[in-house]
Amino acid sequence: MAAEDPGGVSRTPVCLCVLCGLPAAGKSTLAPGVLRTAAQRGWRASVLPYDDLIPEHAFQNRVLEDNGKLQDMHTEWKSHRQAVLRCIEQFLEKPQVLTEKQGSCQINRTAWEQCIKTLMQPDDSNQDPLLFVLDDNFYYPSMRYEVYQLARKYSLGFCQVYLQCDEESCISRNQSRSKPVPTEVIVEMVQRLEPPNPQKNSWEKNSILLNTKENLSDNDIQKVMELISSAMCNPLSLVEDNTEQMEADRLKCATSVVHQADQACRRLISDTMKTARENQVPPEKMKCLAARLNESKAAFLPNLRRQLLEDAAFLQDEELDVERVVKRAIDVFDRERKEILSFITNGK
Repeated sequence: MAAEDPGGVSRTPVCLCVLCGLPAAGKSTLAPGVLRTAAQRGWRASVLPYDDLIPEHAFQNRVLEDNGKLQDMHTEWKSHRQAVLRCIEQFLEKPQVLTEKQGSCQINRTAWEQCIKTLMQPDDSNQDPLLFVLDDNFYYPSMRYEVYQLARKYSLGFCQVYLQCDEESCISRNQSRSKPVPTEVIVEMVQRLEPPNPQKNSWEKNSILLNTKENLSDNDIQKVMELISSAMCNPLSLVEDNTEQMEADRLKCATSVVHQADQACRRLISDTMKTARENQVPPEKMKCLAARLNESKAAFLPNLRRQLLEDAAFLQDEELDVERVVKRAIDVFDRERKEILSFITNGK
């Protein structure tokens, strides 16, 4: 959508609306209502469901590990999610081109073409507002920030809708789906999910929260449409903002630290289980040991990420020495690991 490209949609109001929340929180229920209302207003609108756009094989490594825990989807899905954004960018640049090699190789091409079918216009001069509704969990701020960066690059509108729903309700709804997500995924995502926080991240100021424990109402749809309209009328500026760059750097640093800490924790757990087997620890204690270690890791990593993001001064001192930060974090986990091992094997 470069200004010098007459084939793009540079003078068309465009908004990228991010829907985020737990699986079965109501995103796929909200999206059709937004589309209907957008159509009534004469907008061209489309929902981009990441579950459909990301190829099936990408889910094989996403869902469960050998120890039954959710893998870090930020790592596993990063290239696929970025491919979705590249396809959006390609459409903005060349609205009449369905897909190009750059992005289509990592997304479901058929699903993408279906998504933008309603956006295709034979007349390049069509100036109807354009709305992309991105439907994914977006549980880390860094995932949402990638969308924000795209909106800012092209001076588009940007907004976020956080669908808040309790764990029990999501699990119950999920069980009635034709293709339910494993319950373990929802349980662990509850610990990982970081809702939009405009107080901490200034770029998330254009966000609203919808409580979706009960059925969505017409009033909820109206709130979302008002948010989107405001975003379209107030597109992001291309002017550099050092504060936002610092926030982006913090996100990048924290993500790197947590990823490396995750890998180190896995190795420690694997080594611990191997040593326990060699010492002929009874099967029932082995099972308990594995469960306790994995529970400890599942709680440790989100807490580590939260600490890094909240302690800006600490990150500024350490961001050039990620290895040192990881080592400090792993020392903490290792102490807890040893306590768990002693408690299980010695019965105290």
